[in-house]
Amino acid sequence: MDAAIIATGQSDYTRHPKPGQTVFTFMRDAVTAALDDAGMELSDIDGLAVASFSLEPDHAIDLAWRMGLSLKWLLQDTNGGNSAMNMLGHAMRGVEAGAASNILVLAGDATGLIGYAKVANSYNSATLHHLAPLGHGGPNGVYALVTSRQMKKHDLEKADYGQIVVAQRRWAALNPYAVYRTPLSLEEYLSAPPVADPLVRYDCVPVVAGAQALIVSTPDRSPKGRSPVRIRALMQSFNYDNQEGDGTKTGISSFVGEFWDKAGIGPEEVDVSAIYDDYPAMVVAQLYDLGMIPCGDVKAFLNREIGENNMPVNTWGGMLSAGQPGNAGGLSGVTEVVRQLHGRAGDRQIKVARFGLVTGYGMTLYRYGGTASAAILEAEV
Repeated sequence: MDAAIIATGQSDYTRHPKPGQTVFTFMRDAVTAALDDAGMELSDIDGLAVASFSLEPDHAIDLAWRMGLSLKWLLQDTNGGNSAMNMLGHAMRGVEAGAASNILVLAGDATGLIGYAKVANSYNSATLHHLAPLGHGGPNGVYALVTSRQMKKHDLEKADYGQIVVAQRRWAALNPYAVYRTPLSLEEYLSAPPVADPLVRYDCVPVVAGAQALIVSTPDRSPKGRSPVRIRALMQSFNYDNQEGDGTKTGISSFVGEFWDKAGIGPEEVDVSAIYDDYPAMVVAQLYDLGMIPCGDVKAFLNREIGENNMPVNTWGGMLSAGQPGNAGGLSGVTEVVRQLHGRAGDRQIKVARFGLVTGYGMTLYRYGGTASAAILEAEV
């Protein structure tokens, strides 16, 4: 049995939830939008995958009960920035195996800034017992060190990273869901208040409340006139170097050759990319590991391909401008690429969209992320 992504949905994003807005209301809105997009009823869903920091003390089965879902297949993922890709892979295999017919993949959070700080300081035992007592300031301090190493490794300056941030803000201006849509100049980026040297305000994702959803089913369930989106390749890596590297490489580097072989295409054939962008340095790291930077010249790539909008990367604005809704951050990139491949991305629609690249990255074990993933999505011709 074949499997494909047939529909997407999302809630509004907000920096400051109003009274009565909770993780459940944001998830409800995303689910409703996805069902409407698929032309389905809630009763059609027989599989559910969910990821959320703020769902606690509830679990996936509690959410199924709240939504009135009777299921054959259930999954809860806790792998942060990699959750979306992990859930997508399991959902695809679940449909292919006949374990479920229509699987809802859902992620969302509404932690608030105080709740996010609590999560950041107790992310795992290493953070709780070794980093938090130092007053490390959460992931910003950790990735400031990674960014410094990367700058030395590739002879980069702050202005080079600014090309990513400014380009993504241009895309965000075309996305009605993005929390930051006002144009941002390179000068404004360079003069922004420092957070953790060399990171400034615009290098750090704004925490938002919101949710994303997609539906994985068989291609024949795709709405009339819409191409189903299939996965040509999806690979993942978990704790590939036991935290013994410098953080400038990701687990993608451990499978990149096999990944492109499975995809049956090369980096130059990718039409649109969604690269997990918790920090600009990690966008660089993943693109480099994937072989997406010609000749490995990072500075030239950032200034020409990204700065001049020659390569469509994070066309919804990425998390840096659209916002990071907790565990839904990774799913936002997947849903954006699906919309591009469906030809339904509105004002930000690119001209040619057949092959899309999506990545996931996250779960800072101690010094940098321990999980990484990449997938090639294809619109059926």
